[in-house]
Amino acid sequence: MSEWTLFEVFVRSKHGLNHKHVGSVHAADTTMAIENARELYTRRSEGVSLWVVPSALITASSPDEKDPLFDPSDDKVYRHASFYELPVEVGHM
Repeated sequence: MSEWTLFEVFVRSKHGLNHKHVGSVHAADTTMAIENARELYTRRSEGVSLWVVPSALITASSPDEKDPLFDPSDDKVYRHASFYELPVEVGHM
């Protein structure tokens, strides 16, 4: 018997919201992964959309890398709306 792939499951609870990680499932393929995820994580109509992603394909930063990874964005003031003057017609944001 071959090993099944581990998939990470993300559920969107309502239209307009982000998908959130809810857990993992093992499956032989993506079709089975969606079916298993639906059975495990949306049994009471909790979701409107499912994503399944093979765990091996997810790359994440390490919490230890937080400072060097995110600090450089602080010195780029042009990324913040406060850097720009808004036209009067826009009102306040």
